[in-house]
Amino acid sequence: MADSVILFWHRRDLRITDNVGLTNARKVSPKVVGIFCLDPNILERDDVAPARMAYALDSLQELQENYAKMGSQLLILHGQPERAIPSLAAALGAQAVYWNSDVEPYSKKRDQKVEAALSEKGIEVNTFWDQLLLPPGMVLTGKGKPYTVYTPFWKNWSRKNKSEPMPAIASMTGLSAEELASAKNAGAIDRLPKAKDLGFIWDRPLVQAPGEKAAQLQLEDFCHKKILAYDKQRDFPDIPGTSQLSAALKFGVIGIRNVWAAIDTAWKECRSDEARSNIRTWQQELAWREFYQHIMYYFPELADGSYRAAWKNFPWENNPEYFQAWCEGRTGYPIVDAAMRQLNETGWMHNRCRMIVASFLTKDLIINWQWGEKYFMQTLIDGDLSANNGGWQWTASSGMDPKPIRIFNPASQAKKFDPDAEYILRWLPELSRVDPKFLITGKIPADKREAAKYPEPIVDHQQQQQKFRRLYQQNKFNNAEITSEE
Repeated sequence: MADSVILFWHRRDLRITDNVGLTNARKVSPKVVGIFCLDPNILERDDVAPARMAYALDSLQELQENYAKMGSQLLILHGQPERAIPSLAAALGAQAVYWNSDVEPYSKKRDQKVEAALSEKGIEVNTFWDQLLLPPGMVLTGKGKPYTVYTPFWKNWSRKNKSEPMPAIASMTGLSAEELASAKNAGAIDRLPKAKDLGFIWDRPLVQAPGEKAAQLQLEDFCHKKILAYDKQRDFPDIPGTSQLSAALKFGVIGIRNVWAAIDTAWKECRSDEARSNIRTWQQELAWREFYQHIMYYFPELADGSYRAAWKNFPWENNPEYFQAWCEGRTGYPIVDAAMRQLNETGWMHNRCRMIVASFLTKDLIINWQWGEKYFMQTLIDGDLSANNGGWQWTASSGMDPKPIRIFNPASQAKKFDPDAEYILRWLPELSRVDPKFLITGKIPADKREAAKYPEPIVDHQQQQQKFRRLYQQNKFNNAEITSEE
């Protein structure tokens, strides 16, 4: 079997290093050929962000180059995976197809179809878990059930040993000229399309650099410097205090075991409890990522609606004009509008601001969280179903960890996390002549608003907060606590 062709199907693991499935494929045979399928079921959805597509394709370009350096190829397919992949595997006489599993509902159904089609052709399938430090089934309650609350999940998750990075792959063997011709006859191509070729236009710089090399450098920079002040700086949107690895983790451009190993090294090099506290906070953020993926795996219905049944009939007002103003950053609330401008112009938004704008949409404008969830997926470079859905349901109070009911006050949030209005002014430069104290509170003098052509607030926060409370209490939520996040 030494010369048998093994196809490795890349999906959310656009790298060679620390790739569980790929490393295991290489153990079986040196002749490992990568494949990536441009799936119309994904490409033709109405929630695919151009920035995210550009990032993925640029990362694939580097992956293709890395395969060539290893002595093999990364082939591109364009079509239904359950037809395209078995057809290619049969044409090449492949012994097996390997891939890493995913938690998302569509991915699980798709993989079942691909596996069934390969089995019909007598082609072996081997799957692995790669994108999580602890995959589904490894973090369960004492009764063997999945967790539905983060804190006990974290306590259990944090105690468990994490896997070491996979050993490096030294080389691979690719297809012969004759085999490449057969692959092309079966629909494979070796040229990656550009995002615009697929109908996605993104003509701005990518806020997170694509590719495995850039992600590794970003990880090293973060663990060397920023992580030691992470707990203090992560909530301030004008300070570059976060890892900026969200897109890399979304697409698996960097291996999660490599990430954990880098954190572990930083921990061992710490000289103070304060430094270790900062590292622990980032570990907790990684655990949130895993928690959301676990619950998406066990509760796939989350992808279609609220976890809490009572929220499925909540009387959202869903004013389309308000929604459009929110999308375009024209609400009259500077911190909200700055965040939405950042999203629209860069394809990324600071996490603190994601919570602020989500609360504003659901609790001030009283618009269904799913509208915002979809808009984020249409724009975010790091848009990930599990994390995005989990974050929106947390803020809307419709999902896991539903209590207390949180209502973010935009003025209080701005005062606490953007005290000098530096973030606001970066994204709303038309307000540069307005005193920062007015920008933080949102109470901008009428003449200043008019001069800057900046809109009046579309709603009154206090009135809308009271209105939301009444709606909430009238719809079978009487026993839940409601708090304002200052």
